[in-house]
Amino acid sequence: MTTRLAVFDCDGTLVDGQADVCWAMERAFTRAGLPAPDSQLVRRIVGLSLPVAVRELAPDLAEEQSRAVTEYYRASYRARREEGLLDEPLYDGMAELLTALHGAGWQLAVATGKSDRGLNACLAAHGIADLFVSLQTADRHPSKPHPAMLEAALFEAGVAPHQAVMIGDTSFDMAMACNAGVRAIGVAWGYHAPHELLAHGALSVASNINALAEALEAALA
Repeated sequence: MTTRLAVFDCDGTLVDGQADVCWAMERAFTRAGLPAPDSQLVRRIVGLSLPVAVRELAPDLAEEQSRAVTEYYRASYRARREEGLLDEPLYDGMAELLTALHGAGWQLAVATGKSDRGLNACLAAHGIADLFVSLQTADRHPSKPHPAMLEAALFEAGVAPHQAVMIGDTSFDMAMACNAGVRAIGVAWGYHAPHELLAHGALSVASNINALAEALEAALA
């Protein structure tokens, strides 16, 4: 059987963590004595590495202010996790899809703007950590759409780009896949609109879990 690799983004693709991201970003800016960004703008940058996301939200900040917001965000998010207040539910049907893909011989990986700690905690909380052969985060790579995360996942899984598919909800995911020479499938339940995903290289955009399963089979048929 030909080895196949499915690489998933996390926030907006596997789990819905937008409420916590928006809360932590608002708190970070407020603690730094700055106006909080609009929550719609915050959702637009989910998926980017944190320092890059802060610069996107407030490009005119001095470097010192940008670093302060970044650190306040990390501290606020970490405290929320330690207090047991994080709410990052898996999207309906995602656990079943991951289990089915794993059982069918797919290798699974994650490429996310989360930290190592954040991703590990998220996957462990849902009992799905053991399904993945590769976990790539912002702690060890440049921000999306740089292809480094995908290239590392390909290496760890031992597959070529034509044997892999990137699944994500943002244009950053789609562009990263294109930069790595990997096919990309978008999901419609995340943070960027379907037309944006298609414009940045998605083969298709799945409207639900069943459609995603079908798109994955078709992508590497």
